[in-house]
Amino acid sequence: MRTTQLGQLTVSAQGLGCMGMSEFYGATDWDSSVATINRALDLGVTFIDTADTYGAGHNEVLVGRAITHRRDEVQLATKFGIDRSGGDGHRVYRGEHDYVKRACEASLLRLGVDVIDLYYLHRPPQTAEIEETVGAMAELVAEGKVRHLGLSECSADLLRRAFAVHPITAVQSEYSLWTRDVEDGVIGAMRELGVGFVPYSPLGRGFLTATVDLSTLDAADFRRRNPRFTGGAAEANQAIAAAVRSVADAKGVAPAQVALAWVYAQQERLGVPLVPIPGTKRIKWLEQNVAALDVTLTAAELAGFEPLAAQAVGARY
Repeated sequence: MRTTQLGQLTVSAQGLGCMGMSEFYGATDWDSSVATINRALDLGVTFIDTADTYGAGHNEVLVGRAITHRRDEVQLATKFGIDRSGGDGHRVYRGEHDYVKRACEASLLRLGVDVIDLYYLHRPPQTAEIEETVGAMAELVAEGKVRHLGLSECSADLLRRAFAVHPITAVQSEYSLWTRDVEDGVIGAMRELGVGFVPYSPLGRGFLTATVDLSTLDAADFRRRNPRFTGGAAEANQAIAAAVRSVADAKGVAPAQVALAWVYAQQERLGVPLVPIPGTKRIKWLEQNVAALDVTLTAAELAGFEPLAAQAVGARY
């Protein structure tokens, strides 16, 4: 497994997103999820991503138990700031000083660790200025409870303001060949400040893998309500999935591997270190995703994918 440098943090060139092991993507299974995390570590995927809001803390407990005997192998990332205590229809993005400190203590307890390697603010805060939030996060670094700081889904201006308070190691945002919003926004500031990029949903929430049967999604699967997966949008977006599958078939690889190879191919053009964190609950998909590190796309194949993001129908949330 190759490694990538996010600021001063060295991580595996591919990470593992663990959200779906607890929520949002249908039925969950503790034992198979723990086995998947351990198989990831066996394969050298040591950058493990969770958040306090996934399963209302369940995911941090799961990840913590999975790595309990292998903590030294892991670069552990978690996130705070999405308060769902009033229900999903009344989410609050929080960032006030005392909330930050309490959130970190709670995450450390659930994870069963003494220190978090990369601690993200999950969304720009509604309850505080970014300077207050990052100031509290910086205190956590000084206290030895957190090693590096990150932001998720932030603007260029917010990143610069945050960085003025304390160095930011990474920004996490959605990014794939059908979602490229960050290229017109925060990427320039990341390049300027030397901040790494952690793309989530690099497989388009599974749409780009050509393995998702939309008609059989579990009732609890949030994609049943996602704008790109429903109604006429889903039908229109099949052309994007078909374009990926066509290249995959020609190369003799899986569509998911082509979608990930596209993300890796953008690193030089974007000018920032880049580590995608595809999520999965199953070992077979994990192994397939890791194998994407050995897939290379030609210039012609990359050019053929250029128009796809503009063709996507439906908002990403």
